[in-house]
Amino acid sequence: MKAATVTEYGEADVLEVTDRERPRPGEGEVLIEVEAAGINFADIMQRRGHYQGGPSPEYVPGMEVAGTIAEVGDGVNREAGEAVVSLVNGGGYAEYATADARGLLDIPGDLSFEEAAGFPVQWLTAHNCLHEWGGLEADETVLVHAAAGGVGSAAVQLADEAGAAVIGTASTEEKLSMASDLGMDHGIQYTEEDFVDRVNEITDGDGVDLVLDGIGSDTSDRSLQALRSFGRMVSYGAAGGEPGRPNTADLLFSNQRVIGYHLGRAIEQKPMKVMGAVPELTQLLGEGTLEVQVGHTFDLEEAASAHQFIEDRKSSGKVVLVP
Repeated sequence: MKAATVTEYGEADVLEVTDRERPRPGEGEVLIEVEAAGINFADIMQRRGHYQGGPSPEYVPGMEVAGTIAEVGDGVNREAGEAVVSLVNGGGYAEYATADARGLLDIPGDLSFEEAAGFPVQWLTAHNCLHEWGGLEADETVLVHAAAGGVGSAAVQLADEAGAAVIGTASTEEKLSMASDLGMDHGIQYTEEDFVDRVNEITDGDGVDLVLDGIGSDTSDRSLQALRSFGRMVSYGAAGGEPGRPNTADLLFSNQRVIGYHLGRAIEQKPMKVMGAVPELTQLLGEGTLEVQVGHTFDLEEAASAHQFIEDRKSSGKVVLVP
């Protein structure tokens, strides 16, 4: 089978399409014929060698796939030919991937395979950060960084659906326009204006109740300046390259909380808390109340170009590989 392989740590060009042996499902697993594989920034961090606990080359990246079951392992109550979407423990950038049958999800409603591949990581992360971890309430205001990205576009829709006021940041007016169409109330083009000053202007100096931060670095530190007393910030990534390092003195005098979130570790340690979001997400996506935003698709052979596309900040919505 064909698979995009990280041959060594480095820039996007270390991703090469290779011929690999088709995997076989073990006990409790299924083999999925991959129709679409989601790309996440964590894949890029792993490829660079900057991801704590990440895989070592050579390896096939990819943590979420949508497709049809090609083969079932022992003890699995599933049938070949069923259309499913699943998180996988690596190996998603390929024509076939194995998955734990316990984590299989039926594709909601009429979602395409490409849309379904943008469902597990982004939407579980967005829902968990807003609700299960962030405790968002209907009358609150939330600041969503990278509001047109995969997690951001999901978070904007979910926060709007919950009745919260949504402030979003993005690098271009085009991305802000997209986020506005999804329910964002106020947009900030952070390349042109200071997001802290703009948040304080929008909130009459009060600040926001909740921040969703997948950027890290200086963005995390400065987001606390946009957070009101007793507010919360959920940190779920470090797309900026470095983690944020908030000053604890600032936290204690403002009675603020910084909450860490990592989807993979959370599923391992608190699976019911994470997966409790699935019924609501499946219903809202299935009925069309919420929409997965697929921004761009690439052929599997273009995996390196897809990574570079994201790193160049050209992407909006979900970027998907299609074998």
